[in-house]
Amino acid sequence: MKLHSSTGLQGEIHIPGDKSISHRAVMFGSVAEGKTVITNFLNGADCLSTISCFKKMGVDITVDGTNVEVNGKGFEGLQEPADILDVGNSGTTTRLILGLLAGTPFHSCLIGDESIAKRPMKRVTEPLKQMGVSIDGRDHGNFTPISIRGGSLRGITFKSNVASAQVKSAILLAGLRTEGELTSVTEPHKSRDHTERMLKSFGAEVEENGLTVSIKGGQALKAAQIEVPGDISSAAFFLAAGAIVPNSKLILRRVGINPTRSGILEVLEQMGAAIKVTEVETASFEPMADLEIQTSDLKGTTISGELIPKLIDEIPIIALMATQAEGKTIIKDAEELKVKETNRIDTVVHELKKLGADIEATEDGMIINGKKPLTGGVEVSSHGDHRIGMMLSIAACLTEKTVELGQAEAINVSYPGFFNDLARVSQ
Repeated sequence: MKLHSSTGLQGEIHIPGDKSISHRAVMFGSVAEGKTVITNFLNGADCLSTISCFKKMGVDITVDGTNVEVNGKGFEGLQEPADILDVGNSGTTTRLILGLLAGTPFHSCLIGDESIAKRPMKRVTEPLKQMGVSIDGRDHGNFTPISIRGGSLRGITFKSNVASAQVKSAILLAGLRTEGELTSVTEPHKSRDHTERMLKSFGAEVEENGLTVSIKGGQALKAAQIEVPGDISSAAFFLAAGAIVPNSKLILRRVGINPTRSGILEVLEQMGAAIKVTEVETASFEPMADLEIQTSDLKGTTISGELIPKLIDEIPIIALMATQAEGKTIIKDAEELKVKETNRIDTVVHELKKLGADIEATEDGMIINGKKPLTGGVEVSSHGDHRIGMMLSIAACLTEKTVELGQAEAINVSYPGFFNDLARVSQ
């Protein structure tokens, strides 16, 4: 795909639904009792993989654009799938569904694409084995294909080495299926809390104490009405674009601003961006806001520690912003980038260097020296990673020459209408 520079971005964008929340709404609705209605669902490849998996387990799910109805029959309503559960490119589907399957007395086999086959699952399968689940697969259950037979579970107290919402969620979902026992997860830093918030919306009691989250087994979920906020990880690309593309002013409507996900807003403020946040919804289980951004004089910053879990998926686009900021930006404590759809440390550095950026990889992040003009006139690739693809598309708005983007279709995983939105606001 050929990408061209822009003389400015102007207008309003309704960001598609949050991917993490869309996944969970379908999963929880599938094991709840009654009809769950989901609005602003992300109709992207990853979330459709989740729907496909639960349909194979006998759940009646109807999709009408961004509206989804899930007719749940409780945990006991899940049926043994007659076919392999294909998770596609979705790490969230893989890890969270393992937690749900842990309490089912039948056999399932999970498989995904080439990218999923390289992503480590032991961080989830090991604690689930401690709870009594029978799991096997390549490297003893560390990589797909993974075979799981659930059944009787015991509660555990688990201390995670990584701040991962997927690990935490899988263990808590399995904990729901113990017979009245308490299951607790403690993290080094607080990760995304979408699972805790949504479980409460489905009627479950969840206890949160600092960095520890606990759930008691034996609870049943009840159907809910879920409005999925706009995905802040998707919004981040237009927030960055609005800040670094000259003559730009963008308004992004009804974006989720969950405090465990809002690290990008903190970084924009640190870098001196002209951003305005107007809350439009605080009563629902997830807070939302309208975000206004305009061309800004950015300065370099250091991003590390507790901030990293709040913006891990936004680091590729933050790296691009840093190339246009005065001074040096240091990103560290971000080893988790190595086990995403690609090794995002290496991929970001490799692709931005092609465009003329002064950027170097480190063991746990990267160092970017701005302010550097981006040249273009080269071929770049998403490497099958949706966030790399969107980052490079925004970078092309700044380049002197045309950029050829390979594997652009990867963007459909989280933002099927991305190029349409970008074209609509481009001058």
